[in-house]
Amino acid sequence: MSEMRDAAMQSKAWPFEEARRVLKRYHGKMPEKGYVLFETGYGPSGLPHIGTFGEVLRTTMIKRAFEEISEIPTKMICFSDDLDGMRKIPGNVPQQEMLAEHMHKPLTSVPDPFGEFESFGHYNNAMLRRFLDTFGFEYEFYSAREFYRAGHFDEILLRAAARYDDIMDVMLKTLREERRQTYSIFLPIHPETGKVLYVPIKEVNAKGGTITFDTEEGEEMTLPVTGGHVKLQWKPDFGARWAALDVDFEMYGKEHATNTAIYDRICEILGGKKPEHFSYELFLDENGQKISKSSGNGISIDQWLSYASTESLSYFMYLKPKTAKRMHFDVIPKAVDEYHQQLRAYEGQDIKAQLNNPVWHIHGGDVPKSDMVVPYSMLLNLASVSSAQDKSQLWGFIQRYAPDATPEINPGMDAAAGHAVRYYNDFVKPAKVFRAPSDLEREALEELRDELVKWDGGLDAEALQTMVFAVGKERFDPLRGWFTALYEVLLGASQGPRFGGFIALYGVQETITLIEDALAGKLISG
Repeated sequence: MSEMRDAAMQSKAWPFEEARRVLKRYHGKMPEKGYVLFETGYGPSGLPHIGTFGEVLRTTMIKRAFEEISEIPTKMICFSDDLDGMRKIPGNVPQQEMLAEHMHKPLTSVPDPFGEFESFGHYNNAMLRRFLDTFGFEYEFYSAREFYRAGHFDEILLRAAARYDDIMDVMLKTLREERRQTYSIFLPIHPETGKVLYVPIKEVNAKGGTITFDTEEGEEMTLPVTGGHVKLQWKPDFGARWAALDVDFEMYGKEHATNTAIYDRICEILGGKKPEHFSYELFLDENGQKISKSSGNGISIDQWLSYASTESLSYFMYLKPKTAKRMHFDVIPKAVDEYHQQLRAYEGQDIKAQLNNPVWHIHGGDVPKSDMVVPYSMLLNLASVSSAQDKSQLWGFIQRYAPDATPEINPGMDAAAGHAVRYYNDFVKPAKVFRAPSDLEREALEELRDELVKWDGGLDAEALQTMVFAVGKERFDPLRGWFTALYEVLLGASQGPRFGGFIALYGVQETITLIEDALAGKLISG
């Protein structure tokens, strides 16, 4: 066993821990189907949100970890339950009245409110695939509509009819008395209206592979369970899909965790082997509410990528998957800077530390070097003091600080500069509030200005930080009050950068002018 594989088998990074569980499933031997199957499920009832992306990303990380510890081939499927009936109209899409006319039809039979695709389900599927392709994921996309209609589920559906009572026994134990009276694992799709019907089933003919029921209008109807004429309720569908595809691993949000035993048992009744699973915590919006496809709350994938790189989003997703995450715009700068800190650390780490580093899992072991010569948070401060409207304004400061850096040599830095300008104008600028200094703060700022006027130490960030520290130490206890004053009086913010580094980047003379403007009240009036 190679040194890398040996270290991977011992790594405490959560993707490796999950990968080892999957490997143990087959005792290191080749599965009969010739590969290990990782699956992610998606309900296209609304525009794909960032939680769906996170599920695919994290599953990819486990798949990559598995490939590091085993020679067994792998496959990943993204399965869209687009045959599900539309039970609720998302509030963040157009043509609400039109959509209301198609309630309870399968999502792939509901017209696309954006007018771009064959159906609303097709539109949402396309959006999901676009996001996944942006990140370079390797996956096969499966549509429930096509899977059912093409007969790929037929064997399992016929088996479900034959073992109907056993599956119903599992399900009825989980339902309230009122729901039990009408519940069936099979949902017929009306051949004329196209609606998914939630009606009691009068007879299940296992031998003939049919179900008989009364429509909502009271008409008795018999349909085959095969060929896409019916679909399974969502809980039985989970277990049936695992059995039909022989799924080895699937992760899902904690809202599914209480149903895991149900999914597993149904999979087993249908002749399958229950997969390994992983339950992750939910993503929350700025108010601590669960992110939802139907309400469109929280930050979207497109929005994140307007302000930061794909890798920073991947980094955010890697961290603590079993801890609830508040996903709002204010988490972006920290994620960007921490990602690049980990990139810089990676080069000097031993194999064990590298395998525990998030960037190994983000890049599948092919880890690039960081070209960020200035932190993202510092770019925001530069944008603030320069009122930047274009990234070229920031490059003037960047190249004085790092003369060898250019947009061509440092494309990540260049992209981050553009992102930072956009982020500053959208989020920082509207929230900036400058205040006048107190008498003590004015005195300290005047001394800092005078020290900068005399300064001959060049753009040495550490030396400048020491000088700033010394000015404050004479007057402030605790010293935090001095830095708070610098941020609130000079930057109009409640927090900010290491101020010595800021001076080195912004420039000594520019900082002198900034202090004089603050002392003259120009920042408040401006």
